[in-house]
Amino acid sequence: MTHDRKTTLLTAALDAAARDWNVFPVIPDDKRPAVSDWAERATTDRQRITRCWTHAPYNIGVATGPSALVVIDLDRPKHPQDTPPADWAEHGVSDGADVLAVLCERHGQPFPAQTYTVRTWSGGTHLYFAAPGGEPLRNTTGDSGRGLGWKVDTRAVGGLVVSAGSTFAGRPYEIVHSGPVAPLPDWLAELLRPAPLPPQKPITVALAAHDRRSAFLRSAVDGELKRVTASGEDQHNNALYIASVALGQLVAGGELTDTDVTGWLLTAALQVGQGDREARRTIASGLRAGAARPRTVAA
Repeated sequence: MTHDRKTTLLTAALDAAARDWNVFPVIPDDKRPAVSDWAERATTDRQRITRCWTHAPYNIGVATGPSALVVIDLDRPKHPQDTPPADWAEHGVSDGADVLAVLCERHGQPFPAQTYTVRTWSGGTHLYFAAPGGEPLRNTTGDSGRGLGWKVDTRAVGGLVVSAGSTFAGRPYEIVHSGPVAPLPDWLAELLRPAPLPPQKPITVALAAHDRRSAFLRSAVDGELKRVTASGEDQHNNALYIASVALGQLVAGGELTDTDVTGWLLTAALQVGQGDREARRTIASGLRAGAARPRTVAA
């Protein structure tokens, strides 16, 4: 049985790679990657794929960014209390497919069903689309403010999906439409396109650089702020946390104030498009971590 299962999964992984999708191993009967650096290790190389899936009956993950995919995940409620918000309930929706149907009607567009489609373990649907060229769309989640709506997630740059042939909790992911992947409709791309960032303004760091100590502090602060503002699209929060830890060490050492550091870092985070609440949480977490290793600067 295990041998047959490995053969089935290997065939499915090779089929995905034949579509030029970058695949990686996922824990058997689970949705979590089996490797920590899955985005870098995802591949279309048939020999590497064969070695991997011959080793164990891994589920199959697809790295959507390198595969130039946008996958729309139409989910279903998992329990009776999982009900739509009022603004969606008034349209009579019961799951993500209903929400997408409402969006289609609202925009005068047909339901985008003519593309490669997978039925998920929970009865939901993954619609696969080719990402617009030269436009790195991001992942979105439901009604997060950047998403399409309740129970509708998207996976693009920085994202992953579990692909057909895999199982979760013993239930399969199955292809229900094996046709070619259609281009992402323009109207959906427009809805998923992030709002442009406001013009970036210099961040004022009120530190006089009259001596060696002050010059060091200014350089340290400027360097950490640049870490945030120069971070890649999918690295903003990680960069903010690292910067918060570094400056938190100086706060704990009495070299900088918590208020100043929080203000500088929050300004940098907002410049790269992070939400205020998320950024404040990350900064507070980083400052707490930095406080465990106080740092002072010699005069």
